Amino acid sequence: MDITTLTKILEIAFEKRVSDIHFEVDNPPLFRARGHLIRSKLNKLTKKDTESIASAVMEQHNRKLPEDLKEFDTSYALSNVGRFRVSIFRQRGNIGLVMRVIPHHIGTFEELNLPPVLGNITKAPNGLILVCGPTGNGKSTTLASMIRHINDNFNYSVVTIEDPIEYIFNSNKSCIIQREVGIDTEGYGGALKAAMRMDPDVIMVGEMRDLETIDACIKAAETGHLVLSTLHTHNAASTISRIVGYFPPQAQESLRHRLAEIIVATVSLRLVRGKSGETILPAMEVMYATATIKACIRDGHLEELEQYIEKGRDEYNMQTLDQHLVQLCKKEIITLDEARRISRTTDLERKLLYS
Repeated sequence: MDITTLTKILEIAFEKRVSDIHFEVDNPPLFRARGHLIRSKLNKLTKKDTESIASAVMEQHNRKLPEDLKEFDTSYALSNVGRFRVSIFRQRGNIGLVMRVIPHHIGTFEELNLPPVLGNITKAPNGLILVCGPTGNGKSTTLASMIRHINDNFNYSVVTIEDPIEYIFNSNKSCIIQREVGIDTEGYGGALKAAMRMDPDVIMVGEMRDLETIDACIKAAETGHLVLSTLHTHNAASTISRIVGYFPPQAQESLRHRLAEIIVATVSLRLVRGKSGETILPAMEVMYATATIKACIRDGHLEELEQYIEKGRDEYNMQTLDQHLVQLCKKEIITLDEARRISRTTDLERKLLYS
């Protein structure tokens, strides 16, 4: 596949608001749109095709495609079109790619159907804010929207550390420095240490993926910075449990106390289909770190978090995933079947009946 053909495919993806493009040997290019995977009418890709695409991506970063490549994450940009987050991998001995479309525009909370409480959360002068959810459910987009809100409203120094850089920010009220792992820095750990010497008010870390990164994020929050990051977890309880689980048993009690002191909020997302089937929007759990929530974390009573989130809806604008699903059902934005598909409990219909 030549670069002209690749460019046309990627231009179509932007035009049709596709979220992902799959390039795999023995399949035509596949597009994911509104949650559905669509097989294109193009020819099946050959080994040479996928290697050519991967080489074009690597060349943009002045690199050659390694013969022993197993997996590699990077970005790709098309002038006057947009950017893509790229996952290059090997499957059955052949190169494959998935390219995630990154929109030009960083949406506001209102445009993305995100709750206004996120604006209050970003007002925290320091601490740890975590955006959580499965892969492909809007964590990066939500995090970008929160950074946009900070950029539009606060005079802060913001440092982002990403692998790869997805959304490009233009400094507005804030000054934003963006660093990409593999190009601007060797890894999250070293970049976080360097960030502490760069006069930051806010540090955004693309993903807390290992003990070194998690520990560095916690230390940054403890030393007076506002730290935002993501985790592949389903809700507040699993998020706290995952972080604590990275540490050795003898350090976990102390870690819970440290987390209780710095946690600002967790935001957990799942994307749901609108009633028409033509729209995708987030269903969210929002946990704000009240004194009661902090006590649950400190004492290890994570099973109690959901009930306090549910009770804190009116006073603190918190919500459980089920509370939001019920709200979306009552407004006829999503169907009951879609709510059932997403809910992690068995009494959703009872909650809908008595809400």
